[in-house]
Amino acid sequence: MDPAPTNAIAGRLWAIPPTVPPTLTLGGMSAHGGGKAILAAFIANMGIAIAKFVGWLLSGSTSLLAEAVHSLADSGNQVLLYVGGRVSRREADREHPFGYGRERYVYAFVVGIILFSVGGLFSIYEGVNKLVHPHELNERWWWLPIVILVFGILLEIYSLRTAIKEANEIRERGQSWWEFIRRSRSPELPVLLLEDTGALLGLVFALTGVSLTVATGDPMYDAAGTLAIGVLLIVIAIVIGIEMKSLLVGEGATKKQLHAIIAAIETGAEPPKVIHIKTLYVGPEELMVAAKIGLAADKPLGAAARDIDEIEQRVRTAVPHARIIYLEPDVYREVSGKKPSTEAFVFPSSD
Repeated sequence: MDPAPTNAIAGRLWAIPPTVPPTLTLGGMSAHGGGKAILAAFIANMGIAIAKFVGWLLSGSTSLLAEAVHSLADSGNQVLLYVGGRVSRREADREHPFGYGRERYVYAFVVGIILFSVGGLFSIYEGVNKLVHPHELNERWWWLPIVILVFGILLEIYSLRTAIKEANEIRERGQSWWEFIRRSRSPELPVLLLEDTGALLGLVFALTGVSLTVATGDPMYDAAGTLAIGVLLIVIAIVIGIEMKSLLVGEGATKKQLHAIIAAIETGAEPPKVIHIKTLYVGPEELMVAAKIGLAADKPLGAAARDIDEIEQRVRTAVPHARIIYLEPDVYREVSGKKPSTEAFVFPSSD
């Protein structure tokens, strides 16, 4: 039996470095980095935090204290997201040849930790403390927490509206909000959507608890509102942590992107065959594609090189995030008998 034919151009890899950097907007954030949403959330949270701390000092409401700490933690989180966007712009170097795009995932993961520890655990501690050692609201300033919380709800609606507006620019038609949060490779907008939604619900919990305490004179409702805020923040922090962990470990192209890449490769006058392919997001807007493609055994080296150049251009046109492409040519051999599907050699992301 004749030995199996060897590769026509064994081990040769072609790659074109990324030539089109992400579009930059506010403060160097990428177009999909939620720069406007981060600024809107920071302004809203800082204003609300100051008002809540003043209201807590005057009224003694623990729900207001929990919300003040929550808003302060959110303000710090927005600073972290902004810094992560700035740091991720550093040029690639010898130690980090694919750049620093994943810094944005690291900072977003830290956001989840802060939300869990500073926001969630502190709120639960204050709620339990209020249940064990209840005290009534200040008789003179009983109305102030309600005014501040209503004001906070209005600011959070504005912040959430800004985040939704930016997210809708990149959210696919028909995609649910949960799918957008789960599938987005850009961490800022999903984190902001979760934070703003949590902040709005937290304000509603606090307003409900304070209002019931004012109406009944029972401080237990204020404590219950504080506990509800703590549980809410911990749940959101866990969701953020899980999603960012997945991005840090490494996620590939979405199914839609993967099918588009394969279709772009397997077109042309003499379409090659995808033998196997792997993809990896090395940054929120930078996808690496590595594929072994089958070419005709008698194709000259120059013709193979031209084909690969054309394939890379087609892939970049089909999926603009595909900025790093490695293609390994091989001899395409027909398989006798039943042929496995392409999915047997393709490794898509979890969606």
